[in-house]
Amino acid sequence: MKLLAFDSSTELISIAVTRSVDGAARVWQHTGAGGAQASSALIPAIETLMAEADLAFEELEAIAFGRGPGSFTGLRTACAVAQGLGFGAGVPLLPVDTLLAVAEEARAQQAPQATRLRVLALLDARMDELYCAPYDYAGGRWQQVSDVQLCKPEQVKVRDIEALAGNVFAEYGERLPGATPLPCWQALPTAVAMLRLAPALLAAGNAVAAELALPLYIRDKVAQTTEERAAAKARTPRT
Repeated sequence: MKLLAFDSSTELISIAVTRSVDGAARVWQHTGAGGAQASSALIPAIETLMAEADLAFEELEAIAFGRGPGSFTGLRTACAVAQGLGFGAGVPLLPVDTLLAVAEEARAQQAPQATRLRVLALLDARMDELYCAPYDYAGGRWQQVSDVQLCKPEQVKVRDIEALAGNVFAEYGERLPGATPLPCWQALPTAVAMLRLAPALLAAGNAVAAELALPLYIRDKVAQTTEERAAAKARTPRT
């Protein structure tokens, strides 16, 4: 398949393009600084990668983007760019859950031979909270077990989980209940993981027209007030 995928939900932007070359699938990928730079860096990086792959946007079968949860600005950037490209090229969009991409990236890196696996995907939501969702892998496909949650590290539920995956362990690892005996796999929602997920998601009918694509916001509030920051600072023990 001829696909473009990108994600800017974390501190990095991840972009990947795939197409067939001499009968074999080939992937071009790029990783760069995201965050505040995502809005200015994403489109030029996509154009460069598409040129390297010798692909025109009109040739794509779908454009996959990380819909969230994640950075508020990053999600808006990815969705807006996907919509602009989709409208311009007449290509359908494939919104991909970032936590699902985290689970797939961790599986591919840490347990590529596994036939069954239950992973709890976690992403840093800032403000002392996490985004998390459990996923089952079987028969070469993923299934989300329950809804995405926004919670404190101590509230994460790890019952029946075989591994944790995400970017939260350096900051919150010691506060995750029951996490110590479990494998903790560092992983981000990469565009290459999204490319691997895309065929099954497309076959399931998850592609949408550009005007129907939306980010997935789990949190409405994106920053603490001055009073909340002062209160949090006052609760921090002095050393």
